[in-house]
Amino acid sequence: MAKELNLLGKCKVYLGERWLYIMKLFEQGEPQEPLGRDHTHLKQLIHNCLTSKIKTYHYVLPTQLLCKSVDPSLDAHSLQVAYGKPGAFDARTIAHKVIVPFDQANYRVLGGSPEPYVSKPLRCPAVTAQYREQQRQRSDWDDLIQVLDAVENANDEIFTGQVFDQVLFEIHKLLADVVVTYPTPNRVSLHSTYQLVERYLSEKSGGDRIEAVCTALFQIIGERFNIFDEVRREKVNAADASSGMVADIECWLDGKIVLLVEVKDRSLTLTQLDAKLDIARSRKISEILFIAEQGKEQTEEKVITARVSSEFTSGQNIYVANFFDFSLGVLILFGETGRVDFLDRVGKELDRVNSPISHRRAWANLLKQV
Repeated sequence: MAKELNLLGKCKVYLGERWLYIMKLFEQGEPQEPLGRDHTHLKQLIHNCLTSKIKTYHYVLPTQLLCKSVDPSLDAHSLQVAYGKPGAFDARTIAHKVIVPFDQANYRVLGGSPEPYVSKPLRCPAVTAQYREQQRQRSDWDDLIQVLDAVENANDEIFTGQVFDQVLFEIHKLLADVVVTYPTPNRVSLHSTYQLVERYLSEKSGGDRIEAVCTALFQIIGERFNIFDEVRREKVNAADASSGMVADIECWLDGKIVLLVEVKDRSLTLTQLDAKLDIARSRKISEILFIAEQGKEQTEEKVITARVSSEFTSGQNIYVANFFDFSLGVLILFGETGRVDFLDRVGKELDRVNSPISHRRAWANLLKQV
């Protein structure tokens, strides 16, 4: 019993650490898979197992490989101590007390089963060919066996960890198709709106969160005041040039860009200002707004201010503000219904560009607290 409790605790910690690592990979954009190109077949098997028609199978690889990663002496095939071979152990406790809560915390991406290891497919001592005939989806059972065989045959702790990380990697990819419900309140004050957005933006996201919030704000501005008929934005990790965009956010009216909005979750540098000015001049766009959360780069503040002033004489209107200074008057003019629309639009924008699940979930959780 003591050994089982020790395994349980270690599994909880290890899963938390590896899941955090995988989430950070995705937040950085275009993450590299834990398993390389020489493991293409194994990666396909893992995907097959996690998307099997038999929901119970979705829990097998996360459970078995988690246990094997924490304690290399265990046999990844084992479901019950009754397996009787060296490394046999009872995997049900880990499945129900570690993997099931993980599944519930991540929108039931594995299927939402409360006790998968007591279901009929896993009422056997081990995931081996010996118990193939009692399975309804035998080809999927074979896929599970192949993955576990690969780990056991390699008998290498580093490889086991990589395979487990690949499982988590595939789970995170599946989260992209999970629908997040945003419980937008029916009423919201200016103070509550500010607090919610401030808490949301307090966590760094490589610009994704602040871009979503800004895009939502300008979309509502366009609708409420009829000064834009379209507000465009691409995914945060898409280069402006490759996407055809000339800024992070483009505000259009009557087929023309009337305002460029460049969003910085840090400070604005002179290099960034000049780069955007060149593009704006070439496109005959006179209005440029920089939403810089930390204002102008401190060491360049005087020269940036001077550049903004000098550009006015040549027909370029450049504005620099942080989100909260810029949005205060706007959110007041929106009124309560406009603020509700704004909060609702943030969630829609996060979904539209398929933002990382951590950002979408964070927004949903904050809305629940309003």
